[in-house]
Amino acid sequence: MRFSAISFRRLTLLVATGLVLFSVAAAQAEELTFQMSPIGHVSKQGVSTQIVLDEKFQDGLLGLEDFSHVWVIWWFDQNDSPEQRAILQVHPRGDARNPISGVFATRAPVRPNLIGLTLCRIVSVHKGKIEIDSIDAFDGTPVVDLKPYIPSESVSDAMRPQRY
Repeated sequence: MRFSAISFRRLTLLVATGLVLFSVAAAQAEELTFQMSPIGHVSKQGVSTQIVLDEKFQDGLLGLEDFSHVWVIWWFDQNDSPEQRAILQVHPRGDARNPISGVFATRAPVRPNLIGLTLCRIVSVHKGKIEIDSIDAFDGTPVVDLKPYIPSESVSDAMRPQRY
């Protein structure tokens, strides 16, 4: 498996093709390293979209069926290159009519750490699989975490630019 290393001032991220690894390392006080492994992947088969968990994480789904929505945290594994990670300003939504904005003010797939976040409606939870209505990730995309959506977390007075 081929690894590429991207170094930042206080962060080194190792990315394996199709697999992201993070771990906090105490070996060097000056450099912080994270290691993270996927808990599952996105599966798109015809009209069905599912989050399929690795067997060792399936017990963590207990109680998720009581929620209507889930935050799916995933990795942009098919968009990983030093060039893509270096892009810090984009036209929001890829539309040149929108003014240039920093990537942290957009939902652009190019960013220093390729973490994706999608709120999905849960259709069902069964045998290690969460059927969802849709997700803006590709088939096979690594899923790194799940969090139930709790409506009280919504911000009633949120603001956003007109371009969104």
